[in-house]
Amino acid sequence: MTVHFIGAGPGAPDLITIRGRDLIARCPVCLYAGSLVPPEVVAYAPEGARVVDTAPLTLDDILAEIEAAHADGKDVARVHSGDPSLYGAIGEQIRRLNALGIPYDITPGVPAYAAAAALLRTELTLPEVSQTVILTRTAMKSSPMPNAETLEVLGRSGGTLAIHLSIRNMTRIVEELSPHYGVDCPVAVVYRATWPDEQVIRGTLADIREKVREAKITRTALVIVGRVLAAEDFRDSALYDPEHVHVLRPERKVR
Repeated sequence: MTVHFIGAGPGAPDLITIRGRDLIARCPVCLYAGSLVPPEVVAYAPEGARVVDTAPLTLDDILAEIEAAHADGKDVARVHSGDPSLYGAIGEQIRRLNALGIPYDITPGVPAYAAAAALLRTELTLPEVSQTVILTRTAMKSSPMPNAETLEVLGRSGGTLAIHLSIRNMTRIVEELSPHYGVDCPVAVVYRATWPDEQVIRGTLADIREKVREAKITRTALVIVGRVLAAEDFRDSALYDPEHVHVLRPERKVR
């Protein structure tokens, strides 16, 4: 028996990996985060499978389901949204499974920031604009941020920021990042990327707060901040530069 942690991707059912889909299709027990994973994903579960929405459950409730499946020798598909390594709350589940001696593995998924970048039709790392992407969040009702990981600290890098779980903290985002990025820095708020009701709000640190308020978006949105969002005058990458010689593209001899 194995517990398979599976990243379901950002929302669109066809963005789950083939491995993740096939694992769900063969597991007699499927536990999924119903608030973020669409029903079409868990519809891959085999006929007669026990399919449980874990959104209203506690950690103890979830572990009780897993322990019962373990006692029956039944594999479990534990389905999380996006990629389970990012804000997936799998760490505490893994700790419990280790203590109980229950085997598990992890199947990655398409993360929300990648889906958002695709919707924005933007490369998040452009030559001489930004070569760093920082995935972070802000503290609200959840656990506090480590002292060295506040927006004020991270903003000093000038890199592209993908800020999760923080749409209700737009005031703090604007106030803490404006001194480092400038109020004219582009911002994109991406709501439910790849879902049928996906939405993009573009602005700058000067006006994004009001635009979000007018759109009445209060959850399930990713905030991306960085100059890459509006960059046009950037140099080409060296990757395909004919003057850039490497082992797969040796120097061409002139005849």
